[in-house]
Amino acid sequence: MKVACVGGGPAGLYLSILLKLRDPSHDITVHERNAEGTTYGWGVTYWRGLLDQLRTHDPETARAIEAGSVRWNEGVAHVRGLTTRRPGDEGHGIGRHRLLEILAGRARSLGVHLEFGSTIDPGDLPAADLVVAGDGVHSALRTRHADHFGTRIDTGRNRYIWLGTSKSFDTFTFAFTETEHGWIWCYGYGFGPAAGTCVVECAPETWTGLGLDRAPEADGLALLEKLFAGILDGHPLIGRPSPDGGTPWLTFRTVTNRTWHRGNVVLIGDAAHTTHYSIGAGTTLALEDAIALAGVLHERPALPQALARYEQERRTALLSRQSAARHSALWYENLPRYIDLPPRQMFALLGQRHSPLLPYVPPQLYYRLDRAAGQLQALRRLKRWLGPKVARTAQGRAARR
Repeated sequence: MKVACVGGGPAGLYLSILLKLRDPSHDITVHERNAEGTTYGWGVTYWRGLLDQLRTHDPETARAIEAGSVRWNEGVAHVRGLTTRRPGDEGHGIGRHRLLEILAGRARSLGVHLEFGSTIDPGDLPAADLVVAGDGVHSALRTRHADHFGTRIDTGRNRYIWLGTSKSFDTFTFAFTETEHGWIWCYGYGFGPAAGTCVVECAPETWTGLGLDRAPEADGLALLEKLFAGILDGHPLIGRPSPDGGTPWLTFRTVTNRTWHRGNVVLIGDAAHTTHYSIGAGTTLALEDAIALAGVLHERPALPQALARYEQERRTALLSRQSAARHSALWYENLPRYIDLPPRQMFALLGQRHSPLLPYVPPQLYYRLDRAAGQLQALRRLKRWLGPKVARTAQGRAARR
């Protein structure tokens, strides 16, 4: 099979690796419009489950990615001078540049052709059995046939900016700062020995009230460094200036499509779907797309059937995470609803922000119900492990308290 992957991001590169591993006779070319080594982004996050999948499909790539990553197993929140910590699942951070370097090197070693500085005209696609549109959220291939794909783009309310720093956070860090114009907050995580990512977010009223909508890059970064001095420990923030000299603040674009394929063209990664950055799943979902697509293509059904199976499988897998992403974004857009809770309770609800019930239940009540559910679950586990008699005794003592 001759395959042209348009876009040299994680999805296209990993797909090319998996296809070559299954059948070295595949003729695969990855076209990337930027020069090699040029990428926008600091660190990306993923969780232990992805690493397990990578080990299953290509242990060599998995080892290299794990070796290039930092890890954490707790989160910390800073609110009004108070700090709260919570244990969590094992998370990982890796520099986007390093991730792409690993994937490109592995692809080359398997015989994939990588063409950097190669811009593909959507009206003049490469001659191939399959064209994979992995050209991101602004996909030119998808946009050309947006009516067919049924593309829908929903824009979030809050403003955010993606920044780097020389501070390498040893935990996943949240910091909430109150200003006279409202709250502004930061998600910080490390991805190397002296490298971290800071995603700063705020409501549009706070953004304009602080003058961040019109501040030159240096002034905007200086203000943010002051607001988040408590977690930066003197380290600078690093931006990526836009052509007009400002620092690019964005609103998140949630992309969905009615269908993911047209003829021999198939969407993958951010071209097919996006999920809000606050759940840290974008890179994972892109790599899982690649795994699914490589799997159905290896089974060698007719191409239309293969692409339909890929789309159905991935749509089903995405449902829960798309729901989690929507509710996570909504939690932050309604931060005043939660921010006045005691820090421990606020952080607990931050961890529950994916729940579809949370927006409709008073926060204090939800917190109490969540704790009660947790205690009940613990008692059920106790019953399974220690036996009915011991568990009944424990339940009786709990009831007397």
